[in-house]
Amino acid sequence: MVDVSQIKEHADVVGSDGVHVGTVDHVDHGEIKLTKKDPAAEGLHHFIPMDFVRAVEGNTVRLDRSAEEVKREWSTS
Repeated sequence: MVDVSQIKEHADVVGSDGVHVGTVDHVDHGEIKLTKKDPAAEGLHHFIPMDFVRAVEGNTVRLDRSAEEVKREWSTS
């Protein structure tokens, strides 16, 4: 399991395919909240379960599924 404290505000979030998913706003209640100002967010906050996180490498959060899969499964509330 990934150490939540390693995930920093404004870190880049990428799918397993290396495609940009979003930018971290903060981590809360077992989810990563993405900034709504990121172009991929379309003006909405999106939430990704911590279970999707495969690794944190510096300022990049790597997920265990492709960006397309993540976008099908993320929530906005």
